[in-house]
Amino acid sequence: MEEILQINKGYEEKYGFKDDVESTIKTQKGLNEDVIKEISKYKKEPSWMIEFRLKAYGIFKSKPMPQWGANLNEINFDEIIYYASPSDKKSNSWEDVPEYVKKTFDKLGIPEAERKFLGGVGAQYDSEVIYHNLRKDLEEQGVIFTDMDTAVQKYPDLVKKYFGKIIPMGDNKFAALNSAAWSGGSFIYVPPNIDVKVPLQAYFRINTKNFGQFERTLIIADKGSKVHYIEGCTAPIYSSDSLHAAVVEIVALEGSNVRYTTIQNWSPNVYNLVTKRAFAYKNATVEWVDGNLGSKITMKYPSVFMMEEGAKANILSVAFAGKGQHQDAGAKAIHLAPNTTSTITSKSICKDGGRTSYRGLLQVAKGSTKVKANVTCDALILDEISRSDTYPTMKIHEQDSSITHEANVGKVGEDQLFYLMCRGLSKAEAMSMIILGFIEQFTKELPMDYAIELNRLIQLEMEGSVG
Repeated sequence: MEEILQINKGYEEKYGFKDDVESTIKTQKGLNEDVIKEISKYKKEPSWMIEFRLKAYGIFKSKPMPQWGANLNEINFDEIIYYASPSDKKSNSWEDVPEYVKKTFDKLGIPEAERKFLGGVGAQYDSEVIYHNLRKDLEEQGVIFTDMDTAVQKYPDLVKKYFGKIIPMGDNKFAALNSAAWSGGSFIYVPPNIDVKVPLQAYFRINTKNFGQFERTLIIADKGSKVHYIEGCTAPIYSSDSLHAAVVEIVALEGSNVRYTTIQNWSPNVYNLVTKRAFAYKNATVEWVDGNLGSKITMKYPSVFMMEEGAKANILSVAFAGKGQHQDAGAKAIHLAPNTTSTITSKSICKDGGRTSYRGLLQVAKGSTKVKANVTCDALILDEISRSDTYPTMKIHEQDSSITHEANVGKVGEDQLFYLMCRGLSKAEAMSMIILGFIEQFTKELPMDYAIELNRLIQLEMEGSVG
């Protein structure tokens, strides 16, 4: 118990603080048609969007709770607040952001990150994006980076063309819930042949107790374009649970390249249930770099549907589960065209009774000849009471496919610890070094500042866990 308190204390000092403020606008607990109409009315949405929401709500009510993964049966949808806004306006000037929100994001390093190397930043606090900014040179090239609510109003043709098309509202129960109650999130459009050489970032913060955050992100990379999007997430530690159920849709048109990097560090009272999917067209490449350290339960399986010849998918994920955590994560690579390529690499670490699960799907459709695909799952178990599982599924319908799969589960060897401790490291330092080496393949794919922060998060998780 003392070890967990130390970890929670370290998390709370850096990420788990709470702002003692009242939301400007907040719906009652629970979700019904009146609440959905209230959200839509506040946003002044067009009629097609309220119709979309209400139809999705019907699907959400009709779908049973999933029973095949982590245990979600304790979620009480009637106790959740589905919309809360700290401000009645959003700003592209940091000086206009409410002072208490500004202090929160200052603590999290958002303005500093923007000044250092980012091309654009969006900051979402509970349900609303309260700050958004894009570098002028990117704006002049026709790049659009705004919040999803603004996109519905300003770019309706683009939004209607793709919104809910990559992930239909009936895809799963939580995609339907998001479709009914979504708020905030990012909208990105990159024009043909434009290379966005600096990352675009969004940061999602839950502050309200018993809250549900349902951001919606849509990224459209036009022919020959290139973009890297980074998101981060945190929340305070409460005694009751919150829910994060996002939907991310990516459209990678011919010859484009999209990288989506996530570092999710939710507090241990958050259910993190996210649907992420990309459609990759001719010779396009989609990369998911997915990090999951916090939350009570995570169920997330970034997927790439390779729609046309030459499409590529690279999915790299890392999950860390401590006491009371279940990280059920993985990936899906769906080959729907010839000469497509996918690589899935999963790394997981569990300790103090935590549980990690790799759950993946590799599918090669009939007619998708000359496919090359590789799946690698590595799990590291740090004690006798933790657990790691692998649930790979492969559906191969073409015999000339080249498919490889490798899974490894191991423990930290006493000889490794002894070797490092003989060179002056404590046992905790030696353990941290071994773990950081284990996930190096992941951290080297991050921008430098994010790699440093991830390493610090891992060290924070390890504090007090060995003695």
